[in-house]
Amino acid sequence: MSYLPEFPNIEKKLRFGRSVYAGYQRGWGLEFGGLREKILADPLYQEASALAGNRSVVSEPRRMNMFLLLKYFLGELPMGDVIEYGSYRGGNAIFMAYIAKKLHPGMKIYALDTFEGMPETDAAVDAHKLGDFNDANYTEIADFVAKSGLDNLVLVKGLFEDTNAELMKTVKKVRMAHIDCDIKPAVEFSYENVKKKMVEGGYYVFDDATVSSCIGATEVIENLVIRRDGLNSEQIWPHFVFRAFKKKK
Repeated sequence: MSYLPEFPNIEKKLRFGRSVYAGYQRGWGLEFGGLREKILADPLYQEASALAGNRSVVSEPRRMNMFLLLKYFLGELPMGDVIEYGSYRGGNAIFMAYIAKKLHPGMKIYALDTFEGMPETDAAVDAHKLGDFNDANYTEIADFVAKSGLDNLVLVKGLFEDTNAELMKTVKKVRMAHIDCDIKPAVEFSYENVKKKMVEGGYYVFDDATVSSCIGATEVIENLVIRRDGLNSEQIWPHFVFRAFKKKK
């Protein structure tokens, strides 16, 4: 049974490619509507969070929003997988894979990262620099994933531009992309490439574009997602969430 809030005065149909209703359910529900307490009491959230432990730096409200998307919304879309660009120590990918294994049989979680720290950044706009977040241990993460029985989680090690093309030969469709790579070149590459596989109505979740140290990520949202592609955000809190849709000609 759903514990999402209801909004009788808001239409449920899409408006400019986004569901205002669903955005309010998740965003308002988390910020003002008491969803946090309900999620904390949810056994599935508890189990997934315990398994991920301290591996993730994703904030609690954002992790909760990902939980809501996985639990209540991805099942409404055509079949597809989930891709995470920027996985650091694997915590959020492990969290999502545990939930997906329970709720979405056959759906895979692909976690892409160098697992060795940041690549080259754009010095004109990125606060992060080469080598940041270099304390991940790929072998340890892979061993933990295997021991946890998460056979739906695929770790993809390397630079995105070196691994994505081959990966996309395997991935047929994508339901959700969690783009959490902080810096302009990586965020731009992730968005430009995953959109080719995104199902109609699929979710682009940008973790960093509203973070004070990630103006490069913000710039990609402004220039490509909003101005060029004309997408409208379904949520601006706790992070940017957009939906894939085809504009009418």
